[in-house]
Amino acid sequence: MATVMTTTFELAGADGGPLRGEVRTAEGGENRPAVVICHGFKGFKDWGFFPKLADRLAHAGFSAISFNFTGSGIGPDGESFSEPERFGHATFSKDVEDIGLVCRRLSNGQLRSDLAQPTKVGLFGHSRGGGMSVIYTSGADDISAIVTWSAIGSLERWPEDTVSQWRRDGKLDVPNARTGDILPVYTDLLDDIEAHKHGKLDLLAAAGRINVPWMIVHGDADETVAVSEAKSLKEAASQDRTLLHIVPGASHTMGSRHPWAGLTPELDFAMGETVGWFAKHLF
Repeated sequence: MATVMTTTFELAGADGGPLRGEVRTAEGGENRPAVVICHGFKGFKDWGFFPKLADRLAHAGFSAISFNFTGSGIGPDGESFSEPERFGHATFSKDVEDIGLVCRRLSNGQLRSDLAQPTKVGLFGHSRGGGMSVIYTSGADDISAIVTWSAIGSLERWPEDTVSQWRRDGKLDVPNARTGDILPVYTDLLDDIEAHKHGKLDLLAAAGRINVPWMIVHGDADETVAVSEAKSLKEAASQDRTLLHIVPGASHTMGSRHPWAGLTPELDFAMGETVGWFAKHLF
């Protein structure tokens, strides 16, 4: 099996700070398609299954590009939530802008000087990153196929009393069970939703505008995003270009944990279908 080479890049992100990422390729990067990988809320590019998916894509002949959203809260060590203020001021619009920054630089052959311009680009997103990938793809001309796992189908995810208290306090405290961190989410996110929920951030409308092949993967035991959201996205999308896989018994992360604890049958299935989808539509 070919050795996967990993190189890093850094861009000026949507919030003006560094956007840190990695490129994985096997045996050079000429004349091949690429897949950009987008993590979700409280996730990061090195969480659980993301490096394994990137490796699998690289072994299959793609350039796999993963990155931390500028509002991820993850610092230079790639693991610690050492940038809580950036996390606190993150918005959906900034996430979409970050995806665009990476995809445009990649498509133009300007992400790294040693990475050739890809033949085609695919987009992968998990959870919140899945929803933002849908929004980006709906208005982009540089994406040829998309896969989402456990993607959100709506941006308004909090009960009214929580939102009211959030407004009064000026922030919502979000615990991270893995690290014990309490992370702030300021009202920037609420303002962004209110300003754009009937426009550029209307997820179901965005789903209806996607005109490239799209595979939706969702576990029927997802404890974070209800499987009904996957069905809503599928109903809003082009029926002849969109495939929905509901994975029996699969959790929000297809059984994956962080630190990596091994492959589950659900995750192996989702990875295999994802690589196959991109191979079918990008090669």
